[in-house]
Amino acid sequence: MAQTTESESRKLLGRLRDALAEDSAGQARLDRIVQLIAASMETEVCSIYLFRDADTLELCATEGLKPEAVHKTRMRLGEGLVGRVARQAKAINTADAPATKGFRYMPETGEEAYSSFLGIPIQRLGETLGVLVVQSREARQYSDDEVYALEVVAMVLAEMTELGAFTGEGAALSARHQHPVMIRGGVGQEGTAEGNVWLHEPRVVVTNPIAEDPDRETERLTTAVEELRAKVDEMLTASAMSDKEQRAVLETYRMFAHSRGWMQRMCEDIKLGLSAEAAVEKEQSAARARLQNAPDAYMRERMSDLDDLSRRLLRILTGQGRETGAEMPPKPILVARNIGPGELLDYGRSLRGIVLEQGSVGSHAAVVARALAIPLIIRADHITTEALNGDPILLDGEQGIVHLRPEDTILSAFRDKMAMQAKAQERYADLRDKPATTLCGATIGLTMNAGLMADLPSLENSGAEGVGLFRTELQFLARSNVPRRGDLAALYSRVLDAAHGKPVTFRTLDIGSDKVLPYMKRPEEPNPALGWRAIRVGLDKKGIMRMQLQALIRAANGRPLRVMFPFIAQFDEFREARQHLLDEIERERKLGHVLPEQLEIGAMLETPSLVFAPRQFFEMADFISIGGNDLKQFFFAADRENERVRRRYDTLNVSFLTLIETVANRCAEADTPVSFCGEDAGRPVEALCFAAMGLRSLSMRPASIGPVKHLLRRVDLNDARAVIDEARESGAQSVRPAVTEWLSKALAQG
Repeated sequence: MAQTTESESRKLLGRLRDALAEDSAGQARLDRIVQLIAASMETEVCSIYLFRDADTLELCATEGLKPEAVHKTRMRLGEGLVGRVARQAKAINTADAPATKGFRYMPETGEEAYSSFLGIPIQRLGETLGVLVVQSREARQYSDDEVYALEVVAMVLAEMTELGAFTGEGAALSARHQHPVMIRGGVGQEGTAEGNVWLHEPRVVVTNPIAEDPDRETERLTTAVEELRAKVDEMLTASAMSDKEQRAVLETYRMFAHSRGWMQRMCEDIKLGLSAEAAVEKEQSAARARLQNAPDAYMRERMSDLDDLSRRLLRILTGQGRETGAEMPPKPILVARNIGPGELLDYGRSLRGIVLEQGSVGSHAAVVARALAIPLIIRADHITTEALNGDPILLDGEQGIVHLRPEDTILSAFRDKMAMQAKAQERYADLRDKPATTLCGATIGLTMNAGLMADLPSLENSGAEGVGLFRTELQFLARSNVPRRGDLAALYSRVLDAAHGKPVTFRTLDIGSDKVLPYMKRPEEPNPALGWRAIRVGLDKKGIMRMQLQALIRAANGRPLRVMFPFIAQFDEFREARQHLLDEIERERKLGHVLPEQLEIGAMLETPSLVFAPRQFFEMADFISIGGNDLKQFFFAADRENERVRRRYDTLNVSFLTLIETVANRCAEADTPVSFCGEDAGRPVEALCFAAMGLRSLSMRPASIGPVKHLLRRVDLNDARAVIDEARESGAQSVRPAVTEWLSKALAQG
């Protein structure tokens, strides 16, 4: 096939379909396929390399190279020309392979006789499964038509590999979606869980990659694209009065849907022998390969838009909707690329855990997962392409590890770990009604973080003394429009009812950064975490702040009310926000509404600047809560989303503990209560050190209260402080080693 034509390509695909239909083993099919491709391409060599593990390619079939090299020749990802094709997910086409950068001679194959080389990635939806190679003695550059034709063949091979057409002996030919897989991601919410996969959006399965009638397939594609365009237009019409950003996303959808180039490329794929469905997937894979390596972040973000549009088109073509008829398993662990807060709240507490390919620790999904106390793993690469509905799955939310289809040894060890945790929780239950009083007589108040009504039963069960942080943004994030004041007032009132007189601290709307309201325009910012967020939005959008403050006042209905403003960076921001609340109190008084019995107005200290605010700030605030998650990332200039840097810095670093001590001392001088709120408050060793630095209140997830209380009741803070001071004076970077060693001895003696 030196000069490729449409009919010749279709003939080759037809022969491949016949070979795949034969009742033969996977190895025999592969052997037959390389023979067919070599003959059609008029080349001396055709070889197929497949991954045997994440980093190693194996020669699985060849026509032209030494047959004894099959399943013997292996190379690492990036090694040799084949490894480069796999790593870069791009074709390499050269007339002089030995002179090409990266070439590696494999003597056992006998390939020294061949000069030209064309390697094509076998890929499906951004996942590279292997490499298809043709070689010839003649020093020739393969034509664009030949490259394109081989890409079409590689697409078919990818689909058939996915469907299990090439299974056989050895790791490289093992059946997909059956072997154990460990995926390391990021921690979105701590906790452990065992269950079965429930795919939020099941993959569309293409069972007919090859088609005989290109005219019929083109007609099917055209009809489906017209339906897709009509649906996108309907969405745009429906959103005519919606937020501009939401409309901009839909406009991007329409741009892709009406792209002539996109349609033309898919039609060309069909002419060469692909079905309409396979043509859509081929172009989706090709676009992903281009966009994920784009230097422009905006272009990389458009990849998800194109993915979504392609999935919509595939569902129209195949008739495979989101509802597949599969039953949700009894212990569902949700697996998705990403998910919105409303959709996640619909699942509610039925989920045992969540695994996302995307997401961040500050994303909507993470906020909801924390509120539901559900373990969450984020940035778990390829989980949606690897997992199938019903697959056994384990989540280790402490380490950020997912075990898919785990081996018995892993499963046994994991269950032992969960059993130990459950046993410990039973032990902690005995402490539920006891105070967190240390051996030296200091009592530490332990409160819980919440964000949903469903969290409130934990207030009694965990032994929490109140709600140290009630996140109010969830009711805003889960809706497509601004919630009504009456609805918010009713919700906040139910929260106070459920607390049965225990204090509840309501944090006003904390949006921005990763928490973006669907009905509010998101500004283009180079660093949203340091941008227009939280109190900055509230002071600029006074209407929303005023409405929420009115709802809180009316919800109190004569009961005590604690309101906390987030992300205060300077005294004037707190003074202005506080005055807004006092103004609303005065308006409610004039309207004759019942006012709170007691009003406390506090600030969340999340920026280092506020540590050094004027003395008047600490005197004016009724209470202060240290927002540990943000404060730590700003203090160390280390983005908590960035795995490369965030783990470099320890919470028990002497500098950070000195900062905490400074806050505690300044609050003590002003007689202002101060607490620490965040993930670190729920870690027993960190909680001990915070208490030793002078903090007498900690707010954490409910499950952490027992372990923290258990440790605090067994230690003397004076001894702990002496160990910390000695470590600081020694020039140690972190006090963790010294404190851990002291604890092990002290607890052993106790």
